[in-house]
Amino acid sequence: MTPEQKLEELGYTLPPPVTPVGSYLPTVRTGDLLYTSGQVPILEGKLHQTGKLGADLGVDEGKAAARQCVLNALAALKAELGELSRVRRIVKVVVFVASAPDFVDQPQVANGASDLLAEVFGEAGRHARSAVGVAALPLDAPVEVELIAEVG
Repeated sequence: MTPEQKLEELGYTLPPPVTPVGSYLPTVRTGDLLYTSGQVPILEGKLHQTGKLGADLGVDEGKAAARQCVLNALAALKAELGELSRVRRIVKVVVFVASAPDFVDQPQVANGASDLLAEVFGEAGRHARSAVGVAALPLDAPVEVELIAEVG
């Protein structure tokens, strides 16, 4: 089963790649590594959620935002590679979580991204990860995710 078929089986639709809103590229490849730029939870051309975790949004809403960020990152990978089956392994995931000062559940929010990658890619989707709380993210996004993938 291809990653695209697995996404469909899980009930997800891979969106079109998000157009950069600044002076950067959606992906950069060096050798066998493909880096994505940070992806926010844009859905159907607009930011799906805004606000801070622990003030405006709960953990479950943050996990959903992280999943949407991963879908956008996978769309960027597919745009570069042509097909997601060229991803050999997800190497590293960085999840930035816009957080209220007392919010400490960034790792649980990041699990929304990590769990989806493991479901789609199996063992090759398990990765190193950082979950970082920040004061604010672009466009008032609650979550931003970037990936590093080993590709063939």
